[in-house]
Amino acid sequence: MLAARLRTLPFEVRQYLLITGNYWAFTLTDGALRMLVVLHFHQLGYSPLEVAMLFLFYEAFGVVTNLVGGWLGARLGLNRTMNVGLALQIVALGMLMVPSAALTVPWVMAAQALSGIAKDLNKMSAKSAVKVLVPKESANAQSSLFRWVALLTGSKNALKGVGFFVGGLLLTLIGFRGAVIAMAVMLLVVLGLSLWRLRADLGRQQQKPRFREVFSKSRAINVLSAARMCLFASRDVWFVVALPVFLYDQHGWSYWTVGGLLALWVIGYGGVQTQAPRLTRLIKGDARAMTVGWALALAGLPALLALLPLQAVAWLVAGLLAFGVLFAINSSWHSYLIVHYARADGVSMDVGFYYMANAMGRLLGTMLSGWLYQVQGLSACLWVAAALVALSAALAVALPQESVRHEAGQDAVSE
Repeated sequence: MLAARLRTLPFEVRQYLLITGNYWAFTLTDGALRMLVVLHFHQLGYSPLEVAMLFLFYEAFGVVTNLVGGWLGARLGLNRTMNVGLALQIVALGMLMVPSAALTVPWVMAAQALSGIAKDLNKMSAKSAVKVLVPKESANAQSSLFRWVALLTGSKNALKGVGFFVGGLLLTLIGFRGAVIAMAVMLLVVLGLSLWRLRADLGRQQQKPRFREVFSKSRAINVLSAARMCLFASRDVWFVVALPVFLYDQHGWSYWTVGGLLALWVIGYGGVQTQAPRLTRLIKGDARAMTVGWALALAGLPALLALLPLQAVAWLVAGLLAFGVLFAINSSWHSYLIVHYARADGVSMDVGFYYMANAMGRLLGTMLSGWLYQVQGLSACLWVAAALVALSAALAVALPQESVRHEAGQDAVSE
């Protein structure tokens, strides 16, 4: 029955659903693996900075992958870059199946490097494919684009939240090695389906682009990329290492409780992202005003949290939830703008350049999260997060003053 209904859908919609399902499965394992590594290696006695260093190559290789991956997607097709990402994640999980004695820091960092390459190949391919698949002849093309991007981004983050919970739960139930084996088996099934059904020439340019074309010549994309880097650094500077270690060490939370809270946060964050086209109606204006306005609304929250007594978990959790709502709107709005600004021919290179900046923000935030927490505590991480969001808003002032009434305001959020 379900298969028959799927066959009646337009080809573009079926491809979009396949890409989204692929992205969901990958994201589930990515979130679970991150939680597994943070909690398992902290249990083994690693300091917060040492745990953060395990993700150094994960984030650093993401920067390179987004830059090169967009170029590869334009030359080879987005289906191939997506499938290579799945295959590399399976290899990375296989590297972590070795006995505990063999899980040395260099070995885990190498596995995380492969995982970082895999994640950003998969994400760049999925986000770029949306631009290719949205029907361009539709009168509400920009409305559809915003909704499709919001759904893909929001659902992905909801699944990443589930992955955090699954990672903490699997670590409790079957241990580190059992968890990575289970995830590798699941991804093998998904890879087989993707190889079978995903269109071969998705996003491939007719004229092969030269590598120097990966560096964006668009002022709007360059400015938005810089703002994105600061935005994501502001999240990861307190969320990636500092917060889970703080809850585990200072409040005695269990693995699955820490994983469960972060999972609920990311699930809620993803849910808000799917509703961003409706929520952005609350602020009307040009693209620049909306980008700056939502960033400024976010900037005060981490500063307020830093002033509150962090030993009162209720305040911390409430602030975390509020931060998630506003961060989700900012992130989804940015995700729409990059796909909107990107060239129709060569979208993967523009999106890849933008997510290179995203990866740089994550790298900066992750390293600062471990170092600042170790030397100054969670409050310092929160103050730096506030400063980074404020910087993101300041950078967005340089975006073009483009009317969004017909692009992303009234029409792009109408039903």
